[in-house]
Amino acid sequence: MIKAIRGTRDILPPASAVWNHVESIAREVFRAYHFHEIRTPIFEATELFARGVGEDTDIVSKEMYTWEDRDGSSITLRPENTASVIRAYIEHRLDQQPGLKKLYYIGPMFRRERPQKGRYRQFSQIGAEVIGSESPAVDAEVIEMVLEALIRCGVENPHLIINSVGCPKCRPVFVEALRSRLQSVKGAMCQDCQRRADTNPLRVLDCKIPEDQPIIDSLPSILEHLCESCAAHFEAVRRLLKVRGIEYEIRSRLVRGLDYYTRTTFEVTHGALGAQNSILGGGRYDGLAESLGSRVAAPGIGFSIGEDRLVMAIEEKISGAELGRLDVYLAPMGQAALEHGVVLARELRRAGVVVEVGTEGKLKRAMETANKLGAKHVLLLGDNEIAAGVYALKDMASGEQENLTRAALLKRLAG
Repeated sequence: MIKAIRGTRDILPPASAVWNHVESIAREVFRAYHFHEIRTPIFEATELFARGVGEDTDIVSKEMYTWEDRDGSSITLRPENTASVIRAYIEHRLDQQPGLKKLYYIGPMFRRERPQKGRYRQFSQIGAEVIGSESPAVDAEVIEMVLEALIRCGVENPHLIINSVGCPKCRPVFVEALRSRLQSVKGAMCQDCQRRADTNPLRVLDCKIPEDQPIIDSLPSILEHLCESCAAHFEAVRRLLKVRGIEYEIRSRLVRGLDYYTRTTFEVTHGALGAQNSILGGGRYDGLAESLGSRVAAPGIGFSIGEDRLVMAIEEKISGAELGRLDVYLAPMGQAALEHGVVLARELRRAGVVVEVGTEGKLKRAMETANKLGAKHVLLLGDNEIAAGVYALKDMASGEQENLTRAALLKRLAG
């Protein structure tokens, strides 16, 4: 038997109905905030992620699926989508269009991580980007929007964590202070942190090894090194969150795992997911477009929701079987009833009713099938019903049966 590759999975009914539910809500929220969908290729030139995400990040150095194409070029399955969106923004000169570019995406990403609960090598992200403004008002609105999407999906009490990682002016000062401090303690840390202490000290703050956390907690704080402009920006973001009544925790170690972040970074966690409890992360990336070749400044901010983990957080409260439930099982008794029934079924479906047309031809078997499928109603259709123009509709929960005209049937089921 050939099975799915390790770290991948099949999402089957009725669970797939929960995924559709989440994505439908996300699209509704994005539309309310005037975002538009972008669909980028699932593979890109490897250079895009090396330059955009950062060569020393775990994603680029350890986790990407990369291969040499037939023409000798290096191709990579996208491990995240912000770099791809910015590439599309530059390539198609979206800066020439009026207003902010407010874009969202839903789709698969690929990283060769160690599979664990809620984390897969092919995983799905729901994300959004706002390009063209460095205003803290945009930061606060993006955070408001993503919390709104989570709450509408059924996430109770999402916990917002925020930080500022500074800018090219003040962050190098902090990095040097961090590097200096790490020289005396890195020997007691994990091998990755020992390497990062020299190559990219900020990545040390993103370490998840429990034994390293006391050392990390003793390291200098980025908030003590922010320049006047970054400090004012962070204060404005906090003030605008407070105006909205949005509660948050400031965590100075929150740097995220990608090199392109500047100023605001944020994360949302949920207790139902255990130790690895992050549902989404995001932040501002004001210099990313320029690093990828843009001739004009294109400050931006975005986030990505781990859809696999979001579904895990809500699936106990939302029934996929109920979301995908069958409204009507149409049970035709005989060939003439089948021919009449398929036309009736089409009319019902066009009115938004979910219909399954049976082919058993025997009442007992049709009722058994309808019951196994969880149908709300069974529509009994035989020669007598066709002749009288009256249909027998049975409620499977109560057992009650109604005789309805075609017009009354449509009103009853589609109303």
